Order: sequence, then structure tokens, then C-alpha cells
Amino acid sequence: MKTITVQFQKRIQSLLILTFVLLFSTSAIKANYRDTAMSSTLEGRWDLTITVGGREVPSWLEVRHSGLNTLVGDFVGSGGSARPISKVNFSGGKMSFTIPPQWETGNDVTVEGTLQGNNLSGTILQPDGKTYNWTGVRAPSLRRTTQPVWGKPVKLFNGTDLKGWHPTGATNQWKVVNGVLTSPKSGSNLVTDDSFTDFKLHIEFKYDKGSNSGVYLRGRYELQIADSKGLEPVKDQLGGVYGFIAPSEMVAKEAGEWQSYDVTLVGRMVTVTANGKLIICNQEIPGITGGAINSKEGEPGPLLLQGDHGPIEFRNIVITPANK
Repeated sequence: MKTITVQFQKRIQSLLILTFVLLFSTSAIKANYRDTAMSSTLEGRWDLTITVGGREVPSWLEVRHSGLNTLVGDFVGSGGSARPISKVNFSGGKMSFTIPPQWETGNDVTVEGTLQGNNLSGTILQPDGKTYNWTGVRAPSLRRTTQPVWGKPVKLFNGTDLKGWHPTGATNQWKVVNGVLTSPKSGSNLVTDDSFTDFKLHIEFKYDKGSNSGVYLRGRYELQIADSKGLEPVKDQLGGVYGFIAPSEMVAKEAGEWQSYDVTLVGRMVTVTANGKLIICNQEIPGITGGAINSKEGEPGPLLLQGDHGPIEFRNIVITPANK
């Protein structure tokens, strides 16, 4: 009788332990599911706007999962290239991350924000110790359901004056010399008066030794121009979409020679031929690059020529916009 009682007690203990394990496992699964579901609401691409001294400064953020519960991402500030985020903290609708400075000197950049529906808002602490407010909306996909119907080619530069263009800064160093659009020294960028959605672009350029420029597609995505002959094909040299897409090969000529880009931009998908060679084939541009005019990716945008990184010349600028 005593043996039966002991066995019964052991069986009850085993059942209690099993019940506890099941309850704990269920709670852990529910908590894990809840955390994963919350994380997925933050995942995606965000067009950000930072308010700096009354000005709107564009920025960009992408958050994605790595493994089950870890969030990582990329961040683009007002300048520079996309920077990796090793961990995005997110709990209770609050998110934060820290990245080292890129071109600045000082402390790390700290970004904090709150998610409310499809909107983000928060603060950014810059390396100089100053804090600014920012807001964010989900970036549009820009995916087309039909192929574009191309219109007629349009000359954006008439070879005579700056008609159809305007400088971004207070001082304009751009001028036309012997039919060539010329920026003899660092100064203002130059922007078209007209804006575009999808288009094909032909543009020719020439730079001095060590100079640097860029063509901003829709004013938001920089196609890099740099003295890159003999260098590796990377994201911040000639032919790259700055910080995002590296060219398949380096086709840069010597400084002082005329070179060319032929670009097709449809939604986010870009194809680039440089100096007659295909170097980017229908690749997606994730978001805006540093120095963009704004972060309103769903809107048409101008063509912007970078003039603040040294002498640069352009000619034969022809755009073929999509009619629909």
C-alpha cells in the first residue's frame, strides 16, 4: 500500500512539472510572437525629414529583421552615404539606434523615435551635441504595373545660357563657356526648373584631376562622378549610385576627357551605361542618397548637378520622359 502511495505521489509531481513546462513554453511563444509582430510593424523603408533651424533636411531609414528577434538596418543622414545599423531597439512602440559619425567629428549619432500607425517621429542627437526633431512616413514602393510609354527627347541644356536651370545656393558660379555648362570652382548645385518621374537620360561630363561631382536623379538619387580611373568599382566611385549600388566594372577615363552616362530610371529601378558599357542593369535604388533635395520619393523631381565638390563641366544633356 505504501509503495502505491509513493508511486502516485511521483506521478502527481511529474504531471505538475509537465504542466509548468507547458505553461512556461506557451507564455514564451506568445511573448515571442508578440515581439516579432511588433517588430514587423517597424520593418520597411521610411522617408524622414529633420527640422534644422527652420529648414527641412531629408533623411532615410530602412529597418529589417536579422534572425528571429533582431532588427538591423541602414540610415542616410543629411549628407554622406547609407550607413549600416547593427541593432535597432524596438519595444512598446519606441525605437532607437546609435551609429558612429561618418564625415563629422564628435560623438555617435543617436536616433530615437515613436511609431504611431504609419508615422514615425522623434529626435536625432548629432555628433556636435545638438538635438533636432524629425518625422517619418513609409516610403512608397514606386513599382509600376505597366511599362512606360516614352515621349520625345528634350534638350535640357541649350548650349547658350542657363535657361531652364537655377542654382541652389545664394551665389551662382555656373556659366556657359563655348557651349559647355561649366562650374569652374566649388559652389552651388544646379537644378532643372522642371521635374520628372520616369525617364531616360543622356549626359556628358568632364572633370579635373581629383575632382568630384554627381547627377542626382529626381534630385534624390546620386549617380556618382569622380576621378576613379584604375580604382575598384565600389559604391562611392564613378558609376555607382552613391552608397547603395556599385558598378559592375570601373570604366572611368582619364581626368580631362569627356565621358558619358546613359540612364534609365523607372520607379526605383535603374540601368546605367557609362562610356558605352553597361555597368548597372535594372537594379533597385532603396532610398534617397545624402545631399538629396528632399525625401518626398512619391513626387516627381528635377535633375540636379553637383557643383560643390570641385570643377566640373557638362554638355549634351538630353532627357526622354515617360508620357505615362
